[in-house]
Amino acid sequence: MTSTSQKSAKPGQRAANFLARRLDQMNKWPGLDYLMLRIIIFLLVGIGVTMVFSSSMAESLVESGLVWGQALRQTAMVLVGLLAFWGALKIPPRAMRWAIPWILLLSIVLLILVLIPGVGTGRAEVGSQSWIILGPISLQPSELARVAIGLFGASALANKQHRPKDLLDPFMIYSAIAALMFLLIIGQGDLGMAMSFAVVVVFTLFFAGVDWRVVASIIGLAFAGVVFVFLAGGFRSHRFHTYFDALVGNIQDTQGTGFQAYQGFLSLADGGVAGVGIGQSRAKWFYLPEAKNDFIFAVVGEELGLWGGALVIVLFALLGFFGIRTALRAQNQFHALMAATLTTGVVAQAYFNIGYVVGLLPVTGIQLPMISAGGTAAIITIGSMGLLCNVARHEPEAVSAMRNYGRPLFDRLFFIAEPEPADAAPRGGRRRADGSGAPRDRRPERPGASPQKRGSVRRQQQREERFGSPVTGRTRPVRSTPRGQDSTGRGGDRNPRRRW
Repeated sequence: MTSTSQKSAKPGQRAANFLARRLDQMNKWPGLDYLMLRIIIFLLVGIGVTMVFSSSMAESLVESGLVWGQALRQTAMVLVGLLAFWGALKIPPRAMRWAIPWILLLSIVLLILVLIPGVGTGRAEVGSQSWIILGPISLQPSELARVAIGLFGASALANKQHRPKDLLDPFMIYSAIAALMFLLIIGQGDLGMAMSFAVVVVFTLFFAGVDWRVVASIIGLAFAGVVFVFLAGGFRSHRFHTYFDALVGNIQDTQGTGFQAYQGFLSLADGGVAGVGIGQSRAKWFYLPEAKNDFIFAVVGEELGLWGGALVIVLFALLGFFGIRTALRAQNQFHALMAATLTTGVVAQAYFNIGYVVGLLPVTGIQLPMISAGGTAAIITIGSMGLLCNVARHEPEAVSAMRNYGRPLFDRLFFIAEPEPADAAPRGGRRRADGSGAPRDRRPERPGASPQKRGSVRRQQQREERFGSPVTGRTRPVRSTPRGQDSTGRGGDRNPRRRW
């Protein structure tokens, strides 16, 4: 029965109390983040494959004579991305951190290669030299760079304190490397990806605890860059003019610089509330440029209507919520920074894309993650979501639940091993350099330890016998016979450590 104080509370306060109770109940469900992230990611991937099948029909028919040519290619890329997702789930945290510098080095080399004439391509087609053609596959190095800089920031800045006056400060080194990669992306002419890259860098510094004045300076420089692009002229300046025209509901040049944005508005308007049905879009018949890539959300709104567009928006919002929640519940700061940067990178890119399709932002040419058609972009994005799920399954509560009740069905079906606790020993039982890495349940007494040390270890063992291990949740077997005797009362093993 509702108490009198709850009845007399204001509606806003009752809603806040209800939300607080629901969030408190969520904290009692170990493994919830891991489960919800997998559901959200697979739903987004499924929606993406379906919409690419629909939006690419006309273009594929003209180019290759096959209605499903581009759609089947996208399906193959998504399957490779799901394989990368599975591989990312199987990577132990130690191996993950060891591989990050090599991923960063590879991304810098590719960013340099794409600027070499004859190697990089795309300048004549879309105005940015951002792709490397490798047979049937087109590689976009900036996509890998966006993920690599977030992973490198998580590894380099974890447990570090910002010292602004120290030139060898990890924050300064990270900022210098990020600035170099940002300039290489700007050199490609890809302003949209450069903006997405900068967002990841800013959020990484913010989550790592950088001085707020650094973040404010970066935002100020970004604003100055936007003003410069607006005043410099060219097609990017025309996009800003179209954006300001759209805000007042009057696009002046609907057949020129404002053609793509105008056609996107018409597609959303045709969809209405319920949509025209999957496969029934008219915009994809060469009315809307880049219908399967940058403006695929307009096709989603046309075919699935308001409810379909709202579903995509809500799914990305839930991805952001559970991703940040994973970061808050991670077992160490490296995992927390990695989860936060991977989440904000994907969610920010998604809302940039949706924002310029609906007219809230200038058109920047950013794809909608996991939904737009793309080769390496789909593989890298889905694989990075596997790393996010890896962090979620290594939450301390999730580790304890899996050790007590077993792995979930998904892990058993796909041969994903049991996650490691934060203080697990490396393979072979040796201690790590930081002194951690004891056996699974407790650390043995070292020979020659002081009596006080042996006493503290013995008291810890007694607490674990009674209340369970704080890492695994398991309780130790309680002795039923006096120490030094077996079950018959005769002399037994007098070394108590062997009995475990």
